[in-house]
Amino acid sequence: MSRKRLFIENFLVYGLGNVLSKVISLIFLPIVTRLIPDTTYYGIADLSSVVVSFFSTIILMGMYDAMFRMFFEKEEEEYKKKVCSNAIFVVLVNSLAVALLFYILKVHLAKIFFGDEMFVNILNITNLTIIISSLGSVIKAPTRMLNKQKIFVAANLVSSLMGYSIAIPLLLRKNYLYALPLSTLISSSALLLSFLMLNRKWFDLRQIDKKLIIELLKIGIPLVPTFIIYWIFSSTDRIMISKIIGNDYVGIYGVGARVASISQFIYVAFASGWQYFAFSTMKDKDYVKVLSQTFEYLGIISFNVFLVLMPFSQKIFEILFTGDYVKAFVVFPYLFLSPLLLMLFQVSSTQFLVIKKTIYVSSLLFLGAIMNILFNFIFIKTLGIEGAAIATVLGYSFSTVITIMFLERQKLIIIPKRFLIVTLTTITYTLLWRMFLMKNLFFSVVFLILSLFFVNKFYMNDIKLHFGDALIFLKKRINRRDL
Repeated sequence: MSRKRLFIENFLVYGLGNVLSKVISLIFLPIVTRLIPDTTYYGIADLSSVVVSFFSTIILMGMYDAMFRMFFEKEEEEYKKKVCSNAIFVVLVNSLAVALLFYILKVHLAKIFFGDEMFVNILNITNLTIIISSLGSVIKAPTRMLNKQKIFVAANLVSSLMGYSIAIPLLLRKNYLYALPLSTLISSSALLLSFLMLNRKWFDLRQIDKKLIIELLKIGIPLVPTFIIYWIFSSTDRIMISKIIGNDYVGIYGVGARVASISQFIYVAFASGWQYFAFSTMKDKDYVKVLSQTFEYLGIISFNVFLVLMPFSQKIFEILFTGDYVKAFVVFPYLFLSPLLLMLFQVSSTQFLVIKKTIYVSSLLFLGAIMNILFNFIFIKTLGIEGAAIATVLGYSFSTVITIMFLERQKLIIIPKRFLIVTLTTITYTLLWRMFLMKNLFFSVVFLILSLFFVNKFYMNDIKLHFGDALIFLKKRINRRDL
C-alpha cells in the first residue's frame, strides 16, 4: 500500500468514523440544553468531565502512546501481546491507587472540584468513570493498532448513541444532576466490555516483564507532563471560571466549547489516522518532507474551515439554543481554533516521539500552558468567559510557534513562506472580525470571500492534485463494496 493511500485511508475511514460520534453529540446538544433549564447543572457535568480527563491522564501514564510506539517495534505476535499485557498491568495498578485516593478523600475532593460536599455522589460516579475510561483506552488499543476499521468506528458510534439514550430519559424525569455523568459511566462501561471480549487474547497478566515495563515507562512517563499540559489548556479555564464567576458560567462556557468542538472533526480525523501512518512510515528517508507537507496541508484545511464558520457564530447559537446558553457564542471562534492549533502542534511534535526524546514535547508545550493560566487570571476578571477562550488560543499559538522554530533549526520540519503568508492572513481576518465585523454579517461575508480567495490562490495546484487522489480512493472503495 502506498504511503499516500495509507494516510488517506486512515484519515477518511478512522477519522470520519470518529467524527460521526462527535456529530451525534453535537446533534443532541440543543436537546440536552433545552431539557436542562439551569446552566449550573450543565456546569457540574462539565466539571465532572474535566476531573475524568485529568485523572485518566495520570492513570494512563502515557501507556497508550507507548503501546502504539512499541507495538510496531517488532513483528512477532508474542512480543506485541507482551507490550499490551504489560501496559494494562501498569494502568490497572494506577487505577486501584486513584480509586483508593478518591474513596478516602471523597468529601474534601467534592468541595475542591464541585464547590460543595453535597456533590459526593457525583464524585463517586466520576471516580468510577475515571477507572473505566482509563482501562478502556488500553483495552481497545489493539483494535486500532491492527487497523480493524469497521469494528473500531462502529463501537464508538454505538457507545455515543447509548449515552444519550440513557441521559435523555433521566432528564425528562428532571434528574438534572445525575443524568449526564451517569450516562457517561454506563456507556463507557459497555464500550469497555465490548472491546474486552474482542481483544482479550492480547492481554495476559502472566506475561509481566519488568524490563518491558521500564521500556514502556521510559516512553510514556515523559509524555505525562504533556498530557497534563493539554488538560491545563482544555480544562483549567472551567475550574477558574467556576471559582471566579460561578458554575452557571461554566455551563455556558461548556456549551460554547461543545459547539466549538466541530473543529475537532478535523482534529479527530487527523489524530485517528496520523499515529498509525506516522509510526509505520517513520523509517522512510523522506519522512521529514512528508511530515512537513502534512503539517502544511492540515494547516490550510484548518484555516479555511475556521474562516468560513467565523462570521456565522452568533446566528448558529441563536438558532440552536435558548436563554442564557445563547451567550456562549462569544467563546465559539476562539475555542473553534484551539483544537486546530493543537493538531498542528502534534503533527510537528511527532518528531520527538520518533527519536524517543519526548521530554522536549513537554518542555515546549509547558511555556504555552504558563501563558494560558496567566492570561486566564487577567482576562476572566475583565472579559468573563470570552477572556478564558482568548487565553486558550494565545497559549496554543505560543507553543506551536516556538515548537516550529525549534524544529526548523534542527532540520526536522520545513515550513514554506506561502504557509506563513496564509497564517498572517487568517490572523488579520480574525482581528478585523472581532473588532469591527462581529455584528455585521454582510461585511463579514464580503471580507471572508476576499480572504478565502487570497489564501487558496497559493495552493490551487495542490488542491487539484490531492482532491483528485481522494476522490479516486473513495470511488475504488465504493466499487469494491458493490462487487
